[in-house]
Amino acid sequence: MTTFFRLVARALTATVIAAMTFAAASAADFSATDKEEIGKVVREYILQHPEVIREALIELDRRDEEAQNKARSEAVSSAAEYLFNSSRQVELGNPEGDVTLVEFFDYNCGYCKRAMADIIQLLDEDKNLRVVLKEFPVLGQGSVEAARVAVAVKEVAPEKYMDFHKELLGGRGQANEARALDAVARIGLDQEEIAAVMNSSGEVAATIEEVYSLANRLGLTGTPSFVVGNEVVMGAVGYDALKTKIAAVRDCGTTTC
Repeated sequence: MTTFFRLVARALTATVIAAMTFAAASAADFSATDKEEIGKVVREYILQHPEVIREALIELDRRDEEAQNKARSEAVSSAAEYLFNSSRQVELGNPEGDVTLVEFFDYNCGYCKRAMADIIQLLDEDKNLRVVLKEFPVLGQGSVEAARVAVAVKEVAPEKYMDFHKELLGGRGQANEARALDAVARIGLDQEEIAAVMNSSGEVAATIEEVYSLANRLGLTGTPSFVVGNEVVMGAVGYDALKTKIAAVRDCGTTTC
């Protein structure tokens, strides 16, 4: 063990010197015998304590997640104007609310169907909450078609958007253009008018592209995803978790007080 500590001390000394001089320590600092002995000791330690590998991987995951969360938080700040105040977005609840919850969703996302109930409950109970919905079709062509119809509904009759949203997202089966237009008829809008806007308005494509761009900046890969305060929340975390984060933002400005 005396030899081991001597070799480790030499290695640490070389590392510190390298850091101070911004130069990498040379492998020549150690003799072949030193390297072999260090390798044996390290191998023996790992064999005797294999749990350190798991601990190291857990720590690596923690650091990666911390770095991702920091990057997403910075992206939220830099993209705030489009994220919270785009003229193309759908707003629900109190337009002057003191907390804004943003949801990125897909009409073919099963977890988004579950999250819709959470959003409705939050809006019913919290009269000072503002909710922003972002069409984020990532689950195939049918999702893109449904999103295009939804944006057209928002263009033609914004007051009917939530009725459409509930009708399509709350229904069964694969969402696509045909099912979306059926939902349009069920809420009392003209299918032909919506289809015409969907196929002629540049705003439809621009709206969806804007959301794709935002999602890319935030590192989003699936739905539902939420933004509340400075935090990006991935997945259908449920009513209680969202309510807690909203309350924290209201109390101290961030989701963790």
